[in-house]
Amino acid sequence: MKPLLLLLLGCCLLACQPDTERPGTQPAKAELQTGAEQLQQYLPLLQGKRVGVLVNQTSLVGGQHLVDVLLANKVNVVSIFAPEHGFRGDYDAGASVKNSTDSKTGLPLLSLYGASKKPSAEQMQQLDIVIFDIQDVGVRYYTYISSMHYMMAAAAEYNVAMLVLDRPNPNGAYIDGPVLDPAFQSFVGMHPIPLLHGMTVAELAQMIKGERWITNADKLQLHVVPLRGYQRSQPYSLPVKPSPNLPNDQAIALYPSLGFFEATPLSVGRGTEFPFQVIGYDKFGPAGFQFMPVSTPGAALTPPLMDKLLQGEDLRQVQAQGLNLQYLLQWHALFKQHNEVFFTSANFMDKLAGTDQLRLQIEQGQTEQQIRASWQSALQQFKQRRQPYLLYP
Repeated sequence: MKPLLLLLLGCCLLACQPDTERPGTQPAKAELQTGAEQLQQYLPLLQGKRVGVLVNQTSLVGGQHLVDVLLANKVNVVSIFAPEHGFRGDYDAGASVKNSTDSKTGLPLLSLYGASKKPSAEQMQQLDIVIFDIQDVGVRYYTYISSMHYMMAAAAEYNVAMLVLDRPNPNGAYIDGPVLDPAFQSFVGMHPIPLLHGMTVAELAQMIKGERWITNADKLQLHVVPLRGYQRSQPYSLPVKPSPNLPNDQAIALYPSLGFFEATPLSVGRGTEFPFQVIGYDKFGPAGFQFMPVSTPGAALTPPLMDKLLQGEDLRQVQAQGLNLQYLLQWHALFKQHNEVFFTSANFMDKLAGTDQLRLQIEQGQTEQQIRASWQSALQQFKQRRQPYLLYP
């Protein structure tokens, strides 16, 4: 069978998978290879080098963790850097990750989500090269790409090479949302890119360097291992949940739309078995569906509206694609009817959106069509700006 026909057949099979499958339930498709799985492409680069790795529970090569694979291949791994949610992915969102030692390998675990989000000079001076291999979900406020940014900045500053092993973007088919205004830059939004940017981590790393979004960008020795057999529009079911509150494909698909509710008093299901698949409130809401968030160590120790019976929307079966503003608009209108404040954390909302304009537009009563129209010029400029850095059709 010809390679092109194989690729088309693989894409067809992927497209037929239901959105609500849990990660890990589908067999791996031979047509697609992650960067980490292409050992022959990067092991020679690591020979004789002192290696650091920025990884978590998603950094798998088949059924083995990348760290174990590197050690089995006699790579001199010096240290493991951990992002938000930790090396094993078992820290709550926003919970400080502490330095420790990995019990399996004895290697030092260095937190990039604690007192500091950027590696120290002492940590970097022990390295010749650092590997980034983490599954992202393609949403600007998901913080793994912010940790990648800080690691790239440290690598450039201390003359350490950087290797990005690419993984698919499960929201890669979409470019949508407001482009970040640098005045609202924060750890949940560091780059002038849309909320949904449609890029993989390797493409984004090339753009961060190429657009000089880090100091000393020209000095950074950036290596990437691209995916094989990948097209950004093809559906991709993650083999491992990327963080405790994104447990399945449906949550990942709804995350761009529901993440904004973190700046409101509502619950999006943290502390339940279906986080980022429901919306609810204790005082009022649509009738017919109820749920109760409870303390869930390792995912949501003190979730919003904990131990309260909530009424709202069950989104587990909706067809979720890209960014849907209707959830925000409808709940904002409901809060307005009840004379209650919707954006109880306006500053955080503006950081999530990368601008204050979205919040103001909603408060002014603009329609989704009006709001979307205001994004179009910046989105077109971004599409042109990202073009030199793309690796896939």
